[in-house]
Amino acid sequence: MKKIVKIIGIVLGSILALLAGFCIYVAISGVPTYDPPTISNLKVDVTASRIARGEAIAQIQCMSCHADKDNRVTGKYLAEVPDLFGKLYSKNITQDTEKGIGNWTDGELIYFLRTGVRRDGSYAPVMPQYPNMADEDIRSVVAWLRSDRFPVQASKQEPQASELSLISKVLTHTLMKPLPYPQTLVASPDSNDTIALGKYTADAIGDCYSCHSGDLIDQDKVHPSTSKGYYGGGIEMVGDGGKKVITANLTFDQETGIAKTYTKEQFIRAVRMGVRPDGSILNYPMEPKLSLSDREVGAIYDYLKTVPKIRNNVAQKNAELQLARK
Repeated sequence: MKKIVKIIGIVLGSILALLAGFCIYVAISGVPTYDPPTISNLKVDVTASRIARGEAIAQIQCMSCHADKDNRVTGKYLAEVPDLFGKLYSKNITQDTEKGIGNWTDGELIYFLRTGVRRDGSYAPVMPQYPNMADEDIRSVVAWLRSDRFPVQASKQEPQASELSLISKVLTHTLMKPLPYPQTLVASPDSNDTIALGKYTADAIGDCYSCHSGDLIDQDKVHPSTSKGYYGGGIEMVGDGGKKVITANLTFDQETGIAKTYTKEQFIRAVRMGVRPDGSILNYPMEPKLSLSDREVGAIYDYLKTVPKIRNNVAQKNAELQLARK
């Protein structure tokens, strides 16, 4: 018996030593890098229609994470991310050639937006990836970045570098990896198919599921609907004044979802204007999505009706969370 206990102790000790060694290695090496990618030399035609579309997408993606107090995309502190992951800062994405992306090619920008890998092979775990955004839409985002719009004009201002926690570093060596670059055309959805338009707007453009699912890490960016707790909410984030908030359950569960609390018109008003049916204002980090049309937001509502229902009483959890703060 003593021999068995000794063997078990040796095995457990060896495992702990390996884990400790791995953590030390990760702490020292930081975020992994990859071989510099081979990137096609494509050029995006900057047209008025593309700039307008890119600007609409940027208003719900780029601006919320990169815009400073002067409304220029020089990067900022991402206060909504829990401290567990460290202190995260977005980058300067203005047209400045030194601090921004002014000397990136269009192909390099698109590759980065798709995969999370920069032209030198470095990986950006903080930056969301957009594998399902239609080719035309991602070109429109690039056109906006190249445009004469005020937010993207060159600036050398930049925030400090992100201070990743050990947990974040471990995740970049395990669960968080660059995405594959699409090898075929990523087409726009059929605009006459409301469900397809809603799914595309919510998942590929809005990235809504990343906050409104069951886990901030356990997500499938290429196949979002397989993500843990897809649209069931429950992720704890940081709101105004450091106040913790739990993301809403957007499924149509009759008791804990949005089936009884939101009509289609009320949902459109909440998403576009940030106002709940009772007149109260939605909590940050949820911000009004004014650049989305009523039709696009209505399509999201129709799509959410088709998502498997999840029973998750987020309202009660938020109430308990606020009570615990008192």
